[in-house]
Amino acid sequence: MEERKDRTLERLRKPFQGVLNIVRFNWQFYVIAAGAILCVYLLSDQLIYQLRLAGLIFCYILLITTIISLIVSFYVYDLSPLYKFKWLQDLAVLPNSRVVNINAGFDEISHLISAELPGSDLIVYDFYDPLKHTEVSIRRARNFYLPFNGTRQISTAHIPLPDNCVDLTLVMFAAHEIRHADERIAFFRELNRVLNNDGRIIIVEHMRDALNFTAYNIGFLHFFSRLSWLSTFKHAKLFVEKELNATPFVKIFVLNKNESES
Repeated sequence: MEERKDRTLERLRKPFQGVLNIVRFNWQFYVIAAGAILCVYLLSDQLIYQLRLAGLIFCYILLITTIISLIVSFYVYDLSPLYKFKWLQDLAVLPNSRVVNINAGFDEISHLISAELPGSDLIVYDFYDPLKHTEVSIRRARNFYLPFNGTRQISTAHIPLPDNCVDLTLVMFAAHEIRHADERIAFFRELNRVLNNDGRIIIVEHMRDALNFTAYNIGFLHFFSRLSWLSTFKHAKLFVEKELNATPFVKIFVLNKNESES
């Protein structure tokens, strides 16, 4: 039964989908890198030895870091078990549960969640705000992928659900798009408000750590540190039930209501 389910999820997610999305939505960085390398090589014969050597070292570093980032992205988004949702199966979500999936303008998992939890009441929200989330990669992703059927637009300040009514909330590679700490805390307080007492919140994120720096160079600054996430959860009165390393580069936080602080 589980093998058939895995094959279904594999068919829903195409080969190389993850790494191709990285290139497709961020192609300008690869064009700039290729252009810089080409310029240095074309001009190298006209430069003095010291500048030529520095230029060649720069080119090799740029090329190596670009290749590493693509290899890591391919591993994380295409080869790792992250999108097979084994970690979700371990939560034993009951049929007819109310499941909320929240994205930041790019949703590639709602159809997977629907297949993984076919008996659940799936609600999909998108908090993308073009005035706040100005990254061109998100705009390209929105143009390339149609939203999941029934997706509703919300703000980070309010989730249009009553208190204590959600069994499971997933926020996968989206919460880091809320750049301001106060707004992020307010968002997590909303997640807390709508969660029932036995419910869970799943947060999936890259960390701002040494491994992600090795993989993405200065791009790791777009992520938040583990301590920053723990501070956000604490201010929102959410308790970390467990932490899972989906890959060495991605952490999964399983949160629930901290009854002792309520």
